[in-house]
Amino acid sequence: MAESIIAGLLRGKLVGPNQIVGSEPRPERREELTRTYGVRMVASNSEAVAGADVILLSVKPQSLTKVGHELGGRLNSNQLVVSIVAGATCKVLSALLEHQQVVRSMPNTPAQIGRGVTVWYPTPAVTEMQCDQARVLLAALGTEMQVEDERFVEMATAVSGTGPAYVFLVMEALIDAAVHLGFPRHVAHDLVIETLEGSTAFAKATALHPAVLRNMVTSPGGTSAAAIHELESGRLRTVLSEAVWASYRRTVELGAELERGLGLDEGAPIDGSAGGSAAGPASGLADGTPPRTSPGRRTGR
Repeated sequence: MAESIIAGLLRGKLVGPNQIVGSEPRPERREELTRTYGVRMVASNSEAVAGADVILLSVKPQSLTKVGHELGGRLNSNQLVVSIVAGATCKVLSALLEHQQVVRSMPNTPAQIGRGVTVWYPTPAVTEMQCDQARVLLAALGTEMQVEDERFVEMATAVSGTGPAYVFLVMEALIDAAVHLGFPRHVAHDLVIETLEGSTAFAKATALHPAVLRNMVTSPGGTSAAAIHELESGRLRTVLSEAVWASYRRTVELGAELERGLGLDEGAPIDGSAGGSAAGPASGLADGTPPRTSPGRRTGR
């Protein structure tokens, strides 16, 4: 995802390669990113964030504590931290980094081609200018949506963050069903992909309720009616709802585990780690290093 942000920022000419610094522990990966994008890659997180306007945390939840300890106490109030770490609450991020200017966000995998959707929340300490930085950064991934309650980021993790997995599973099932009917797999693949893509584009263009769109292709006693009867009999709606709730519960669990690991009292929120101020996008990438949004200035990622 960090690489996707680098590519999006450069593709949109929002920053130049010399304004992005990334940290990555593997030498071969550092060489690859430098060769591909012309950005400066370093092995140290603290070196990457030095002098950066925006710092993007793009690490696995299991690595967050280690990265946080490396960066804790090294940041100043003019630096914005944008996190895309699943489950990491603003409370956890603020405590680990000893820093209040934090944006918590949740993108999804279509961001890798600039077609993602990212839901994000800024702490009250985030300034309007930093909100604008965050907005620019996250817009490089596709659509960005700022929310006024951090809980919506957790909910979005279960809907849009995990959403591509639901879609891909349905896609796989439809392709297999088409093969079972007798289509060659490559034909089945293209039929399903084009059907899903066209249906989504149609829904977006018409802005009609999905039920209205479904009724448009469901004639009484017809083929669609027979198919939908089977889907409803199989509790499709209920299963999807249960899947979303399972993902949401796991997101909350991850946050609670991180908080317990830091010994944080759930009843004593850290100043600036909760609230509903407006915030904007930031640009940052990799193991605790960010890119910048203002021309001629350096960013770490």
